[in-house]
Parts: sequence; structure tokens; C-alpha cells
Amino acid sequence: MKRVLDLLLVLLAAPIWLPVLAVAALAVWLGLGRPVFFRQARAGLHGRSFTLLKFRSMRSGEGTDAERLTRFGRRLRATSLDELPELFHVIRGEMSLVGPRPLPVRYLPRYTPEQMRRHAVRPGLTGWAQVQGRNALTWEEKFRLDVWYVDHRGLWLDLRILAMTAWLVARGRGVSAEGQATMAEFWGDKIQSNAGDFVHRLR
Repeated sequence: MKRVLDLLLVLLAAPIWLPVLAVAALAVWLGLGRPVFFRQARAGLHGRSFTLLKFRSMRSGEGTDAERLTRFGRRLRATSLDELPELFHVIRGEMSLVGPRPLPVRYLPRYTPEQMRRHAVRPGLTGWAQVQGRNALTWEEKFRLDVWYVDHRGLWLDLRILAMTAWLVARGRGVSAEGQATMAEFWGDKIQSNAGDFVHRLR
């Protein structure tokens, strides 16, 4: 049912988001040049890796993410338009509209077994952690909310999260942690040697 809802909503809304995506791509090309897309290996369902596509919001070169984030890129992130290409991942079945946000594959061995449970569902464009504070939350708070979603997921909760997301995007709150382009690197309280085994158990 969740997969059907994802496809139905994305395809029905295609006449709206496809032109917006084209305009955003042109704006990125004019504002930042090529490449237009940012690509990164992210962990999906059961920890499987896929290449995430987003619009680029940082200039190339040296410096921290916060230093390379341009004024144009900051506006792009504030409106969440940089996330629009992820709708293609929803169509392909690599992501859902609602679920824990997909994070870099390099984080996998840093999770505790409890935190690893966030990979029991498809990652989402938005999620319970995003509507509870987005990047203003700590990593521990975000993972706790992600696991809560895994345990309580359902159609009505997904619809509630989508409605809350529309409101929060309009307000542009919680886009970045203080002093960061988005969030600081997650290192974990301590490296869990059994986290990788947990990925295999999920599969």
C-alpha cells in the first residue's frame, strides 16, 4: 500500500514538480555551473547502497561545507528544492516519500544496533525526525525519532508527516545545524563492531 501511495502521489503531481525541477536545474547551472547534480553513495533499505541525486548547492574547491555553501545554495536548501531529484528515486523504488532520511554509507559501521533499525524501511524524502526539528536536532534525537517511525509507521502517520512537511518547508525552519551547512559528521558514541552484522540480519 505504501509503495502504491508513493507512486500515485508522485505521478499525479508530475505536471507540477517536473517543470519546477527543470527551472531549478537551469538556476543551478546559471548560478553554480556544472555539474548540476550532487551525487553521493547513501544507505537505503537494509543498508543497501544507492547513488543519491540532489541539486548542487556548494561551489567547488577547498574549504568546509559551510564555507562552500553559496547564498544561492542556501536559498535552494531553505525551500528544499535541492531535494527534488530524489523523486526519481521514489519512482525507482530506492526511496519512499516518507521514511528516515538516507545518510552516507560510511556511517553504517558507526550506528548502534538500535540505530541501525532505521534501515528496516525505505529511506524517505521526509520523515518523522524532519518534522520534529530537521537538522536542529542532535544525531541521537534524529535516530531515536527514526526508530520510533519504524515501530509506528502506517498510512495515516505518513499523511500526517507529508502535511507537516509542507507547512515546515513553507517556513524554512531547521535547514541547518548552527555553524554547519547541514549537520556535523556523525561519528557515533563508539564504533560498534556488530553493526555490520546487523545489516546482514536485516537482509
